[in-house]
Amino acid sequence: MPRSVNHVASRARRKKILKRVKGQFGARKNVWTVAKNAYEKGLTYAFADRRRKKREFRALWIQRINAAARLEGMSYSQLMGALHKAGIEINRKTLANLAMNNQEAFKAIVDKVK
Repeated sequence: MPRSVNHVASRARRKKILKRVKGQFGARKNVWTVAKNAYEKGLTYAFADRRRKKREFRALWIQRINAAARLEGMSYSQLMGALHKAGIEINRKTLANLAMNNQEAFKAIVDKVK
């Protein structure tokens, strides 16, 4: 009995991955083994970077808050300590948004904790 090979399914698997790596440079876009390796490595980076994104955004928010706080004559750590002591529960994302887009509201918060 001849060997039965499901070429439809295996070609579909290859096409799916080759479609996902379309736009990459060199052999990564059209050579099956290279494309498969590039795709799998990309998935690894995607997993790690979902966590890294949270760290990077928190760092960005802190930088923005610090820059706005220094314009008001405080450092970031002094501001966060004063907010905690005053019992004002506001997260860094919201505070950074106020610092960037609504300086009057940020100034009011800083004046309240001074």
